[in-house]
Amino acid sequence: MNDFSQLNFLLKDKVAAITGAASGIGLECARTFLRAGAKVVLIDRDKDKLERLTHELGDNAYSLSIDLLNPKQVSGMLSGILAAAGQLDIFHANAGAYVGGPIAEGDPDVWDRVLNLNINAAFRSVQAVLPHLIAQKSGDIVFTSSIAGAVPVVWEPIYTASKFAVQAFVHTTRRQVAQYGVRVGAVLPGPVVTALLDDWPKAKMGEALANGSLMQPSEVAEAVLFMMTRSKNVTVRDLVILPNSVDL
Repeated sequence: MNDFSQLNFLLKDKVAAITGAASGIGLECARTFLRAGAKVVLIDRDKDKLERLTHELGDNAYSLSIDLLNPKQVSGMLSGILAAAGQLDIFHANAGAYVGGPIAEGDPDVWDRVLNLNINAAFRSVQAVLPHLIAQKSGDIVFTSSIAGAVPVVWEPIYTASKFAVQAFVHTTRRQVAQYGVRVGAVLPGPVVTALLDDWPKAKMGEALANGSLMQPSEVAEAVLFMMTRSKNVTVRDLVILPNSVDL
């Protein structure tokens, strides 16, 4: 991971809110934003874990416990962010779920949860905060998408479908709100070592670790920071980040 000692003020005076921030990419993005000078609201449903993490991360980290599959809680998200940190400049729709495997052997109930979290909950959370960003005529929305949103992955048709939906939302919403000074983009990583891959077959995981085809969450976080620190007249709409050994 890069040395951020020279980057302490890149996000000075900014407030970021990150969903799915209790682990994985969300947690690493929180750490990276904090090092860059931002205040960060960590959003997750695990209240106890969030409180432990924010205590460890310091005074500029705030916890907000929300179940993203509860529409009423999502609708109140903005008020919770503002109560915690006083403003909102960056909203990172990061929370998601993963499922892979043959369609013929799949569990549609599991698919429903993945699709609800990756699509419906993500879109609802953006809608909850977007009017605030439009009113202040500035702000960033970034999604954690996936390379599966650009290149269909045969092993994961349901997950791929959810990320194609995310990409469609990013591209259309960006064009709606650019006139208000609000940027919308997505980071599209290849495979990352997170809990989302817990259901990968052991053989597949072992092979990926051995051949270097998995990335670390910190590498994705560095890419997101790059997106958030471009000149205000530039939008990084889609940033694909892949391990060198992935042939896509």
